[in-house]
Amino acid sequence: MAEFTVGDIVAERTVHLTRESLVRYAGASGDFNPIHYRDDVAASVGLPGVLAHGMLTMGIASSVVVAALPADARLLDYGVRFTKPVVVDPETGADVHVVAKVGAVDETSARIDLTVTFAEKTVLVKAQLRVAL
Repeated sequence: MAEFTVGDIVAERTVHLTRESLVRYAGASGDFNPIHYRDDVAASVGLPGVLAHGMLTMGIASSVVVAALPADARLLDYGVRFTKPVVVDPETGADVHVVAKVGAVDETSARIDLTVTFAEKTVLVKAQLRVAL
């Protein structure tokens, strides 16, 4: 199993989302809420544009960590709080940046703290995974 030291960056990556990404996620998840693909509907409910699915953003964040862990790693827990939406522009898309840093280590597990940003604003807070040691 991997060694974890508080403060170490476990992984860092920027994931580019497009409107096609949202359509693919909608098909996989079954979440066809039109705020995720129709500008007119998003605007009619006061949103700044079409939003990425919250669970897609959450999944992207965890996948950055999982990809950096050994194949035999076990995730024990994962939780986040959503603070800001990820608005996916029809032309330029959206870049979600994830930094995963070791926040705590005990005898049985390590807590990985995630910083997840879009357009230099934090979109997830209290984003933490616990990994078995």
